[in-house]
Amino acid sequence: MSIPHHTHPEGHTDIETTAGPAGSPDHMTHSDHGGHAGHADHVAVFRRLFWIMTALAVPVVLTSEMFAHLVGYHLPALGWLPWVSPILGTVMYVWGGRPFLTGAVDEIRRRQPGMMLLIALAITVAFLASWGATLDVLADELDFWWELALLVVIMLLGHWIEMRSLARTTSALDSLATLLPDTAERVDGDRVEVVAPSDLRVDDVVVVRPGAAVPADGTIIEGSSGVDESMVTGESRAVHRGPGDRVVAGTVATDSGLRVRVTATGDDTALAGIARLVSDAQTSSTRAQRIADVAAGWLFWFALSAAVITAIVWTVVGMPDDAVIRAITVLVIACPHALGLAIPLVVAIATERAARGGVLIKDRLALETMRTVDTVLFDKTGTLTEGAPTVIAVEGTAGHNADEVLAVAAAAEADSEHPLAQAITRAATERDLDVPAAAGFSSSPAVGVTATVAGRTIRVGGPHLLTERDVPELPIAESWRGDGATILHVLDGDEVIGALELADAVRPESREAIDALHDRGVEVVMITGDAEAVAESVAAELGIDRVYAGVRPADKEAKVAELQQEGRRVAMVGDGVNDAPGLARADVGIAIGAGTDVAIASAGVILASSDPRSVLSLIELSHAAFRKMKQNLWWAAGYNLVSVPLAAGVLAPIGFILPMSVGAILMSVSTLVVAANAQLLRRLDLSPEHVVERDGHGRRAG
Repeated sequence: MSIPHHTHPEGHTDIETTAGPAGSPDHMTHSDHGGHAGHADHVAVFRRLFWIMTALAVPVVLTSEMFAHLVGYHLPALGWLPWVSPILGTVMYVWGGRPFLTGAVDEIRRRQPGMMLLIALAITVAFLASWGATLDVLADELDFWWELALLVVIMLLGHWIEMRSLARTTSALDSLATLLPDTAERVDGDRVEVVAPSDLRVDDVVVVRPGAAVPADGTIIEGSSGVDESMVTGESRAVHRGPGDRVVAGTVATDSGLRVRVTATGDDTALAGIARLVSDAQTSSTRAQRIADVAAGWLFWFALSAAVITAIVWTVVGMPDDAVIRAITVLVIACPHALGLAIPLVVAIATERAARGGVLIKDRLALETMRTVDTVLFDKTGTLTEGAPTVIAVEGTAGHNADEVLAVAAAAEADSEHPLAQAITRAATERDLDVPAAAGFSSSPAVGVTATVAGRTIRVGGPHLLTERDVPELPIAESWRGDGATILHVLDGDEVIGALELADAVRPESREAIDALHDRGVEVVMITGDAEAVAESVAAELGIDRVYAGVRPADKEAKVAELQQEGRRVAMVGDGVNDAPGLARADVGIAIGAGTDVAIASAGVILASSDPRSVLSLIELSHAAFRKMKQNLWWAAGYNLVSVPLAAGVLAPIGFILPMSVGAILMSVSTLVVAANAQLLRRLDLSPEHVVERDGHGRRAG
């Protein structure tokens, strides 16, 4: 049975059959998903521990003698009551404190003291001192059970928030696999058998039906078709492929069926190569050391040194008992309640605020890094442009105006489902034209379409149509061709009555976005798989600084690396599979939300809309969040810098020593200030219009 089809010179054809659902064949699966599963596991662990420890902390705090004295209530004289805090506090130390204790061991092994070691030191000292006070070995003043309980709960809350912000929900490599079909049709003699793509071997011949994806790399041996390669190469137009041309796995035959001889399968396909590039780029991406850990590392040595000096000084002055009390108090009071929440709270609120503005942040480090970016690399197709053909201009010959030419062309294309045909009919609709009915529709591969419109024989096609009818093209066509446009001529019988210029239209917001980036001193680079003429035309229209055209997927990643080698901090914005390696390699990968799953999975940031101005919103948020991080860190560290010397007894000669109870109150106040400061991020206006307008009228210094 023949399959009716309709082909334009660029190879687009109407189809009456569609491919089956996409799947993930065995040879494209990837087993290394530990990072994704690990983040989800950590979120669950910290969430569960937080709620369990919160429940245990309530009785520990309420039955603590020190807390009761601090608040001003009396505990009943029950023989078992004094043991509630020690027993439940021990459970909290061993169970709730385990993540911090194991993390501290890891930091010691790596000789990189940080947040985990500082927390572990504080809860361990509080635990040992509290048991000493409970067993009357140490002074009652060292009963820190309630402080231990609050410390464990607050730190678990901070780490739960942090792990939730880091959790990933998509696997880039799994998304690559879904581009391949579930099955392949292999030719075996006179019959066609359905097999899994993983069963294909080199030199097998497969049938690729209209609308179906190519199951493996190969060479066309029969048939010609428009092939949608945009997901792999970034080329915005379907490319005509015929006998002898190569096709790659994952691309789609948009019109006529093909027979393809397999030249590569499994790990040898171009798609698998892209998967390796994504994996390699993700592995090699540098990650800045977390500023909270740096601060915690310094505070660890500060607290330890202060405790040692305190013990020595109080012993030298002849007060060894006070030396132990002061040293332990210093170690406990130095633990960063506020520091533990300073960064996670800012990140959580910033990511929530971003999400409400259409910017989805998957990677916390992307948020931190975006403020340092000095180069933004935009993919062209689907990012700066609409990603679909649009009628840019219509030219009519003498006696035929543009509206008439467009109307009859739309009538002839009315039965077509191809993107070029849809662009023509859409343009006629947008101009509110009266499109007449057509009859007798037919098409000729690589030539064009023919239909009877109001008794006239209307033909729409490209160069081959003109050659076949032996008519010249319109003079305007040469100018359009220089812009890299697709040109279709409209014939009434054998007379040319007009021509259509179709191209991938530039988004109206793109110029605003690029101008605003220039205002910030950011260089704008465009990269595309499109031809140089197309790329240069778009670059000239938008005022782009540098252009990379005709770039293959592997080279996109290399271009990002090349910019980084120049000392640039690069953010890349893209939406296709071909962008995935570059997104993973960039300092910040930004995926357009309307793009492919693999591009989204490879990026640290996802723009829910296709508005490139959202990049400015992300930069603004990065600066604002970093300001809040610094403010919170200074406040949290400042508390320690003041309270630790006071707890150590620096002012003892004038009769003042910071009581543990006052230190605990100051700790709570510090935590509340940090939380309130982070909440101010919710007021930030991240709308693209507001950010761009402010940039154009004197933005605030970052």
